[in-house]
Amino acid sequence: MTSGMIADSIVNLCGAIGLAIAMHTLYRRDRKSPLTRRLLVALGIIASLFLIRGVAWWSGSTVLDNGSMIPAALIPLGALLVTEGILRRHAPRPAKIVILTGGIVLGLAGALGPERFATPYAVLLVLFQLGGFAICAWLLATRDRAALMASENRSIGRLAVGAVLVLPFIVTDFRVLMPDIPVRLGALGSLLVVTAILIAERGAETQRQALLMTLLRLSGSALLGIAAAFVAPDVGAAQVMRFCAIAIAGVLTIGLAVDALRAYFEAQVPGVLNSVAASPARTRDALIAELARHPIFESARRYREDELQAYDPPLLRHFLSDVRVLRRPDAPWGRALSDPAVERVMSLLAANHATHLIVLSHDPIDVIALAVPVISADPATETALALVRRLLALTPETA
Repeated sequence: MTSGMIADSIVNLCGAIGLAIAMHTLYRRDRKSPLTRRLLVALGIIASLFLIRGVAWWSGSTVLDNGSMIPAALIPLGALLVTEGILRRHAPRPAKIVILTGGIVLGLAGALGPERFATPYAVLLVLFQLGGFAICAWLLATRDRAALMASENRSIGRLAVGAVLVLPFIVTDFRVLMPDIPVRLGALGSLLVVTAILIAERGAETQRQALLMTLLRLSGSALLGIAAAFVAPDVGAAQVMRFCAIAIAGVLTIGLAVDALRAYFEAQVPGVLNSVAASPARTRDALIAELARHPIFESARRYREDELQAYDPPLLRHFLSDVRVLRRPDAPWGRALSDPAVERVMSLLAANHATHLIVLSHDPIDVIALAVPVISADPATETALALVRRLLALTPETA
């Protein structure tokens, strides 16, 4: 096997694994959606193409290599199914017949056809794929925008941008068009697109964070590939490109796997907000007892006004009048350290080894002192504490 063939195999196998993980993630998010089912069919066709190709090139099997033409010819059909799902209407019947019939005929011809027709077949296949994509693009461009929601129109815009970006990667898979390309990049382009799809389904702030992390993964893996290329004695531009493609494809696949596993673990062990939302507790004490099962609240202790006599309740009432959640690291909270109220609050926190004071009520005083571990003291935890405080304040004392 040549170094180019090895690189092609690794990138395609990474693409197959990454798309399979993306399919599982999409299915877990919304398994009953008709669009999700269509998207899974399209991704399944592409994943099977990359898997068969990767195994065929790695093993040198001509039968598998020819068999990969079947999913390759069915890719326009998968694209048309997704387009119909996005538009929520059927494509014109002639277009469906052409794409379905052409996919079946070209797939069987590629799997069974003689080797001497490999070049004209490859040209015909790429023209068929580009023609199928053009039909889908035409359907999306001429859609009735008023019949779709604004979010759906934005999704179509993102899909169009993704298609434009991935098209150059797909073209590299055809040696007839680009015979001198060091490594085929179709699988890498698909990994980039599914990563972008999964990012686009998140909230605006989460999208920005995920995009930054993805850019970090891409730049870091590219640098790693460049550095690894210099291990080989015959370093050249082609070898650097192969190493970069392998590193980027591998890191994107690992990233998809890690994100999917993290989501699974989070679903198995719900966070503090999910615990509160799912709690059957009807009173404040019952809800606090439910919260105590969560690691962050296991050290929490509630103080009512009659339990705070040693800390001068009137002084605390005035000091905490505009406070919701008080953090010990922010001491002295804009006052002098010698302020009696600061001394009382610091004493209360020290007595419980607490880092936070959640104020449920100012008159009468009703607070919760708890210690948040330093490894958990992040902005997400601070937001969760503020939301829990609001929920507790709205929960009645008695059922």
